[in-house]
Amino acid sequence: MHLDLSELSQLAPIFRELFKGYHVSRRDPELYAQLSNFQDQYRTLFKALGFELVCDTRGFYYFVPDMAAAAVNKTAQRLALFTFILVEHLADQGRDPIAVLDGGSLGREELPSLLEKYRDLFIQAEVQTVEELEEKIMRRMTQLGFASEENGVYRFLPPMHRFLDVCLSVQQDRDLAASVHSVLPLPAPVLIDEAAEAKFLETDDPLDLTEFDEESEEDALARAIAEEQESDA
Repeated sequence: MHLDLSELSQLAPIFRELFKGYHVSRRDPELYAQLSNFQDQYRTLFKALGFELVCDTRGFYYFVPDMAAAAVNKTAQRLALFTFILVEHLADQGRDPIAVLDGGSLGREELPSLLEKYRDLFIQAEVQTVEELEEKIMRRMTQLGFASEENGVYRFLPPMHRFLDVCLSVQQDRDLAASVHSVLPLPAPVLIDEAAEAKFLETDDPLDLTEFDEESEEDALARAIAEEQESDA
């Protein structure tokens, strides 16, 4: 495919955001429209860089490294653990977890009671204070495009489905096991150790949110463009 780089007017900001693990959704209208209008062109260019551009039908784009051997990092583990906790917490309150995590919101004032209720699990994620919960989990969720924050209210965005899908899958597995055998307790989610980490390498999408720091984004982008131009010459 011949690439007309003049059409890709948002190439630099799009690459910058995706490169650092951000999820571009409709809340980023300019970048989202550009990706939607020139999806094939962007996918071709980014493939030359070694990244797979994924378009989720629920309305967001993100990068998956072409080398699926990337390990699950601590940020991804924390966000997945938080999603599990939140699903259980909302269900206990009689609130619909899917309705909240699919465009709903959570107030900052709810964080202290959430931390106290699930302190043992949060300790696994090295989160022991409300400040650490906001810094290590809530702020990272907003930085990566899973949520937005305004006036102390966190609103969840479509990319949250990446974690919600995992939670629902675990729940379905538990329900299936319970119907075949007996009522089984849902095991508490735990952070994996180094030995278990290798198992994640076999998955198609390990929810890897590692920052791709082996090559700077400027160097990577320049190299990819140069390679494409050479192949078109």
